[in-house]
Amino acid sequence: MALPLLDYTPVSQNVRVAGYEVGGDEQPRIYSSEDLPSGTEWDDLIWAAYRQIFSEHQMLKSNRQKFLESQLKFGQITVRDFIRGLATSDPFLRFNYQTNSNYRFVEMCVQRILGRDVYSEREKIAWSIVVATKGPLGFINALVDSDEYLENFGYDKVPYQRRRVLPQRNQGSAPFNLKTPRYGEYHRNQLGFPQIIWQTSVRRFVPQEKQVKAGDPSMFLGMAKDVTPATNTITRVAVGDINIATMVPYRKK
Repeated sequence: MALPLLDYTPVSQNVRVAGYEVGGDEQPRIYSSEDLPSGTEWDDLIWAAYRQIFSEHQMLKSNRQKFLESQLKFGQITVRDFIRGLATSDPFLRFNYQTNSNYRFVEMCVQRILGRDVYSEREKIAWSIVVATKGPLGFINALVDSDEYLENFGYDKVPYQRRRVLPQRNQGSAPFNLKTPRYGEYHRNQLGFPQIIWQTSVRRFVPQEKQVKAGDPSMFLGMAKDVTPATNTITRVAVGDINIATMVPYRKK
């Protein structure tokens, strides 16, 4: 008998109320198959789905699911089924599930499938129990079949990061597929990341217009400082030792 999902509640007002932001560059573009897009628009929708589910370093040609793409273009599956197929594909599980803990995997899937951060540690624990009891495929199916997914994205919309712009903030938060590293903190510590490299010299950026050009006298300043010119030594003689009669020249007759 499977364990029931633990109760968890939102802890941020940002995810519970509708947005009233003015459209801008940070507002997500919504890709949908409701208006029967053309061939080029289908490619844009499929690319948006890959970009949402996979991170930047995982978007390789070998990870493409061409069979799912063909089914989507011919109307055999919905966008929701396409998202389910990408999240349950072997490349996604190999890169994200097999290299992370259940807590980390839950955090990444909630971000990419539901388009938001996890509410709290309690939600992370609740979904981790689902991963442990039903496996990663059962967990992903539970997210895609959830009421939250259907209410926000339905059957035809590609998931996107919701509410990137927060109140009293000049700039929105970074996209999930850019700010989420491949490995969690535990695995990064095991692999020795991040590696700190100490530099003995401080490098400074010099604009191109201020860089020294060929023939500039300042290029030879160091060489000029290293030159030690030879100087004549002056012998000092006391005044009492000077024989003026012999030292001062005079005109001979």
